[in-house]
Amino acid sequence: MNRRASAAPINSKSGRTPKSQGWDELVHSGPGTLMGQLLRRHWQPVAVASLVSPGRAVPIRIMGEDLTLYRGASGEPYIVGARCAHRLSLLHTGWVEDECIRCFYHGWKYDGTGQCVEMPAEDESFAEKVKITSYPAKEYAGLIYAFMGEGKPPVFPRKAELDREFGITYAYCFIWPCNWLQRLENSFDATHVSFVHRRTALGNKVSSDIPALLYEETEWGFRQIAERSPDNIRISEIAWPNCNHIVTPDGPRPSETPWTDVFNTFVPVDDEHTAQFSARSTPLRGDAINEYKEWAASSPRYDPANDSEKLFREAPYFEFHNSVQLVAAQDYVAQVGQGAIVDRSQE
Repeated sequence: MNRRASAAPINSKSGRTPKSQGWDELVHSGPGTLMGQLLRRHWQPVAVASLVSPGRAVPIRIMGEDLTLYRGASGEPYIVGARCAHRLSLLHTGWVEDECIRCFYHGWKYDGTGQCVEMPAEDESFAEKVKITSYPAKEYAGLIYAFMGEGKPPVFPRKAELDREFGITYAYCFIWPCNWLQRLENSFDATHVSFVHRRTALGNKVSSDIPALLYEETEWGFRQIAERSPDNIRISEIAWPNCNHIVTPDGPRPSETPWTDVFNTFVPVDDEHTAQFSARSTPLRGDAINEYKEWAASSPRYDPANDSEKLFREAPYFEFHNSVQLVAAQDYVAQVGQGAIVDRSQE
């Protein structure tokens, strides 16, 4: 079988993949698609909470939908449609007033449910007839979540590891130019660690041996146990349908940092872009907290999407002094190099 020789990302013009073994139904997440409907039945992270201050609004794009996220004066987050129903002007360019948002163009004002409550230049009674899209929003563990499905939202899935009364919890987001399923597959792929990450502290820790894989169904999804030796076991837990919980060293001195619980949720921006929303919790106490904060401030989270051309040119001989950055760069090349939407009929 011929393989593509180029390491550069492959663009998908149509945004569709051949209908091979049902994969086509898994990669597309827009409104009305089967996978889009499934993902919308669950609370999904849509933004890093610290990036939206009270009284401000930002545009977001999730699963092919353009939306407006804003915080009211109380700090409560709200998610409504991207545009005013009047002349389709972008709502995030307007003003947040109390718990409502007012359009920049002609001043139509909407509450957090999308209901228009004021039209300065129109008949006063007409406002109640206009309502735009809105979704329930909730802030948790440094992220803002939305429920974009139909009907009543399910119970919000809190995590015991993120609810600790001590330690450090923080969140961040990367957006990479490839399909969400590629990102989730890689996150759960224990074998790739032996090759993609073999030059890192992570690779040295798990060794280059091919792991024996065991799977268990759980109440929230399923668990993968990758055993390379009795004292070398890595566990990944999928919280259905698109969140992977792993435990990893993270900090200035991994041998002294007990562990970090990482919850990576891979949310489609659209079919060819994925937002990785990460919530992390490290159970530290005392002076170790300050040491960790100093380390985090001096080592900002690295996004390899900013160095895309360089990484594909230099792979696999990357030069990074920081192991965390190196792991991210290696994963980026492996996943984005498959193409915006991998053509699985050619595998």
